[in-house]
Amino acid sequence: MLDRSEDYLTADEERTLLRIARDSLEAWVLRGERLNLKPYPLTETLRASHGAFVTLRTGGELRGCIGHTVGRQPLAESVRDNAINASSRDPRFEPVRPDELPELTIEVSALTPGDTPESPFKRVEDVSEIVIGRDGLFIERPPERGGLLLPQVATEQHWSVDQFLRAVCMKAGYPDGTWRDPQARLYRFSAQVFGEGE
Repeated sequence: MLDRSEDYLTADEERTLLRIARDSLEAWVLRGERLNLKPYPLTETLRASHGAFVTLRTGGELRGCIGHTVGRQPLAESVRDNAINASSRDPRFEPVRPDELPELTIEVSALTPGDTPESPFKRVEDVSEIVIGRDGLFIERPPERGGLLLPQVATEQHWSVDQFLRAVCMKAGYPDGTWRDPQARLYRFSAQVFGEGE
């Protein structure tokens, strides 16, 4: 069960974003077109800058997931663009084929504000701050590339905080326990997560 204490989208806004994600996916996969958002009822919140991830699944199995953590564009545009990216630019998968569209389900993770307005990240000073189901994790050790896991991953995998920390280090390609390294920076972040069929 996800912690919904940091929700900022209404049920109608969630439905609008899922419609945008679905329509974007179909426009891109079927016609190679980027969806025009003008016909959609974009509220002030959907026009505000927020990061977002779009996750695609087939039969419960991951089929693509890509997103932006930094809010550089309106949330509605981030969802549109990442629906396209998840279907065609996730290096772990081949691009989505037209015949797969009916079987795909879409999940959106709309990131909530963090320590600064442009970022969802909150620096972790003590791992006791991390709450499974509420928090995602991001670790970085510059100049190396970092690793990120969305909040729902720990819940789906039934992980403890220790297992979540181990997994985010592995995702970044770091040795186990890197989060204790003084050169590493560990952040938590929250997202409002919703999907088709909920």
